[in-house]
Amino acid sequence: MSMSGGSGDMTLAFELSALQSLAKPGTAFADARQWTEYVGVVSDEPTYVVTNFTRKRRIRQDFFSGPKGKRESLSSVKQQFDTERHVFVGTDEEDEELAEQVGWEFLDVEDAAEAAGWELGSPEESSAADAEPQRDDWP
Repeated sequence: MSMSGGSGDMTLAFELSALQSLAKPGTAFADARQWTEYVGVVSDEPTYVVTNFTRKRRIRQDFFSGPKGKRESLSSVKQQFDTERHVFVGTDEEDEELAEQVGWEFLDVEDAAEAAGWELGSPEESSAADAEPQRDDWP
């Protein structure tokens, strides 16, 4: 996988909303495990929101925000997991600024999805909906 730079010595953190924007978050998470050392989810949402989302999809995290917010989580994860790279997959400029402030690389979820071959779309969609994309602009 080209994203690993060959080493796989990377900690990857998904912002919860980034994970929620993927059609198959569980698959993406499992996939990320192949080329990272540690992978987890950070969010400013209450713990149970993250836990419910990940448990439903059988996502096993190496770390998660818990009662801490994203900033504190990213800082402590960086200290705890000593990998060459720390990559934060987020969705907006706010996430990008946060990554910069705490010394993480920022990767927009759309770029991450494109590079890794993940499908974007609501995780609640059925596979039938995935097969037949609905477009408003069809004649």
